[in-house]
Amino acid sequence: MSKRRASLKAVPIAEVVNLHDARLSRRVDAYRLRLDRVLKANKRAVMRLFSTGLMFTKHGTRAGRDLLLAHEHLLRVVALVDRLGNEGDVPAPRRPEEVDAIFFELDALLDRTGELTEHTAKLLEELGKD
Repeated sequence: MSKRRASLKAVPIAEVVNLHDARLSRRVDAYRLRLDRVLKANKRAVMRLFSTGLMFTKHGTRAGRDLLLAHEHLLRVVALVDRLGNEGDVPAPRRPEEVDAIFFELDALLDRTGELTEHTAKLLEELGKD
């Protein structure tokens, strides 16, 4: 065996990284963190409604309904994030248009959830002053 051929065998094989998949993974991780923060905020608001007894008032019931709707949105977000991470029941989309559509839906759901939670927080502040 020649010297050159022996040196080629000693070269380790480099791993090829798909940048698109790496970016997608990073983006999904960012959404998971954002989702975690929103879920915790929603849970705190619901607990506050119960602990203060405001859940049993007319305005508190409305706030509870808003938080329930926000939670439904968050369940949809969890399903979409799992799908993007290829952890859901439906395989992850591969075409960029499909991936972008899912991220657009994620942004819309998280924004709507944030609005509902913010509205509820303001309502809780107003009700707490009474």
